[in-house]
Amino acid sequence: MLDVAVVGCGIVGAAMAYELSQYDLAVAVLEKENDVAMGSTKANSAVIHAGFDPFPGTLMAKLNVEGAALAKKLCESLDIPHRHCGSLVLAFSDEEMAELNGLLDKAVKNGVPDVSIISRDALFDLEPNINGGAMAALHAPSAMIVDPWEYTLALAETAAKNGVDIRLECAVTGIREIIGGYSLQTPGGAIEARTVVNAAGLYADEVHNMIAPPSFKIRPAKGEYCLMDKSEGGWASAVIFQCPTEAGKGVLVAPTVHGNLIVGPGRVDTDSKNDVATTTGGLEFVLSAAQKSVPSIDFGAVIRNFSGIRARSTRRDFIIEEALPGFIDLAGIKSPGLSAAPAIAKMAAEMLGNAGIALNKKQAPVDKRRRTRFGGLAAGEKAKLVDKDPAYGRVICRCETITEGEVCDALRAPIPPRSIDGVKRRCGAGMGRCQGGFCGSRVLEILAAHYGCPASEVLQDGAGTFVLMGETKQGGKHGDYD
Repeated sequence: MLDVAVVGCGIVGAAMAYELSQYDLAVAVLEKENDVAMGSTKANSAVIHAGFDPFPGTLMAKLNVEGAALAKKLCESLDIPHRHCGSLVLAFSDEEMAELNGLLDKAVKNGVPDVSIISRDALFDLEPNINGGAMAALHAPSAMIVDPWEYTLALAETAAKNGVDIRLECAVTGIREIIGGYSLQTPGGAIEARTVVNAAGLYADEVHNMIAPPSFKIRPAKGEYCLMDKSEGGWASAVIFQCPTEAGKGVLVAPTVHGNLIVGPGRVDTDSKNDVATTTGGLEFVLSAAQKSVPSIDFGAVIRNFSGIRARSTRRDFIIEEALPGFIDLAGIKSPGLSAAPAIAKMAAEMLGNAGIALNKKQAPVDKRRRTRFGGLAAGEKAKLVDKDPAYGRVICRCETITEGEVCDALRAPIPPRSIDGVKRRCGAGMGRCQGGFCGSRVLEILAAHYGCPASEVLQDGAGTFVLMGETKQGGKHGDYD
């Protein structure tokens, strides 16, 4: 019997796995998709928030500030791309100036470090491309940006190195109480665990309802984004917000750790947890709102539109509680969930200790990680690497200078990719201007060779997303496909 079964491997489930991997415990993570970070974590603003927005006294406020501090340490120790860029909230009117003062008061009460309201002159010294109508801004230098995919992967892979069993394509279809714990039904059979952590994100209410009476409901909200080419990456050096409303933090303009510019999200309530389609109206709203902050963005340089689903619940705060003895819900983890995740995991681990799980620290758990990024190396280092392994001399993705060696590294990792987008999340092939137009076919060939399967069985991303349908004529190494 496991000590802990964690349901879901988005950022919260991965953080839970990493935290528990520091102890002498038998832990498994059960993820229904074919990769980690496939839900809300897959498509968001990639911001580690400073913590000035949540209401003081809430779990969101406490865990945002604690989690942001932990995230900085984790990014450094696990080699996760991040940038300490800070954030700004702009005010364009006297009413919004009053809003800034309210945010400053919340920031002080929440313990946000070094936050202040800066003058118009100081604002334009930091961000010269801001709309000239801005009067002042709330400046929070502790905010940062991160790669949310690699953040999740790094936590999950490190947990796997420490003995946590990461089980993909392992959907939980039922839960029942047994003597000494719980039995979780999966397509591969029953899994027994003394305790369960429900980190199922958009499906946390459904997992909760398998074992306990309904006490909350997930009400998904869709956020649409535009990702700009790197030619637009210089328009903002910090995360730029407008004053928040009841609908949320609003549309932001922010750099990415890869040098692009991202704008969004809009907000559309939806009845579907799978509705990730973008809409003309939603994208037009995002672009119009972004121009209020930074008017000079060239929206002809959009290289990708996408949307993500936020796991809002019927409660205003995070839900972190025991539904039954030893069954812990981590639900309704909307923004700032990415920021709060490591602190949520620590809090949940303490709750497991109170539920009878012995939290005995391992003597020397893995807590460091390094990844080869060929494009960022000096010329001499590249030459040495190619001499050692010629695969690093074969560039697969021209836009991002990703090599075959890096794709092979991903395939040898504790949680290897099972799709073309899985490779993209691990090493960046397909993230550039052509969005996989050049490298996609080569990645497909590498995956087919690695897994010993026909090219027609390689997936673009999740289950059923086949790229090829069949041969149209003979030719080439694998044939030509539609």
